[in-house]
Amino acid sequence: MTYIRSNFRHPALTPNDKGYTIKHYEGALSTLCAGCGHDSISAAIVKSCYELALEPHQIAKISGIGCSSKTPTYFLGKAHGFNSVHGRMPSVSVGANMANRDLLYIGISGDGDTASIGMGQFAHVVRRNLNMVYIVMNNGCYGLTKGQDSATADLGSAGKKGVPSVFDSIDLCELALQLGAGMVARSFSGDKKQLVPLIKTAIKHQGFSFIDVISPCVTFNNTPSSTKGYEWVRDHLEATGTIDYIPQKQELSIDYPAGTSREVVLHDGSSLHLNKNSDDYDLSCRKSAIDKIETVKMDQQILTGLIYLNQSQPDTHGKIQTVDTPLNALSQDLLCPGSGVLEVLNESLR
Repeated sequence: MTYIRSNFRHPALTPNDKGYTIKHYEGALSTLCAGCGHDSISAAIVKSCYELALEPHQIAKISGIGCSSKTPTYFLGKAHGFNSVHGRMPSVSVGANMANRDLLYIGISGDGDTASIGMGQFAHVVRRNLNMVYIVMNNGCYGLTKGQDSATADLGSAGKKGVPSVFDSIDLCELALQLGAGMVARSFSGDKKQLVPLIKTAIKHQGFSFIDVISPCVTFNNTPSSTKGYEWVRDHLEATGTIDYIPQKQELSIDYPAGTSREVVLHDGSSLHLNKNSDDYDLSCRKSAIDKIETVKMDQQILTGLIYLNQSQPDTHGKIQTVDTPLNALSQDLLCPGSGVLEVLNESLR
């Protein structure tokens, strides 16, 4: 048996605007359990990057430890990659981003990697508004260590062992909102129609983009009593609305009934069209977003879709006023301008 993906593809594969076919965005064959939701998320990332015609070598994928953190092996095989230690993906992303701001950073984490051992690092990468896409593959359990409840397992939810969780869960979307994330969304691994536009939006958003993706663990946490299982999730979804991502170059032609559509223009000129539900709220209001999550949760539903979007906050480089040129591309004379400049700087601080 081999885990190396064959190079053969159908000769008529359609290339994107950069001349790449879908195979240029794939990775090795997955070794995860058959039916794992994580593989669906990987496929959505591949599709998003292909449709956006991104340069694979201009992407850096960074992960921690866990089933979710194995997945970067299975997509974007031509991109840069760094598999860090447990819970430390955010700090590695910050360091890499400070050195080279021109790359697209995609961080892959799990509910344990983020909501437990990595909680402290997660909090600080959010509040710094680092320009990255942060995706949590959330299955409510620790799949690598035989299915113990994670910090996102809901109160009363029971996995394969049938023991209900006695603790309240951490809602990562609410936490990201409170900490100041510029974009917050939630989706379901089984809903690629919703997930792909959300990933595209996250990629084009300037600042910290957070997507919590419920991704059932078919081995340990896919029972009728689990709130992270396929059966329960499919029966308890409530979406904020339908999202269509429209690239800048594409003609904006979309038809929704009057009063039900909203257009949001992103930093690069591309657009989102949001088909609003009847009880729509202001997506740019943090309080309204948190209230909506809590209201839906009281009805034992899961709020999915684009939950919050605010493009007014500067990212980390804007906050600390770094130069536009990536630090790793600066010449020696700029990095070390001499003792005279240092004396002037020290004098200004006296």
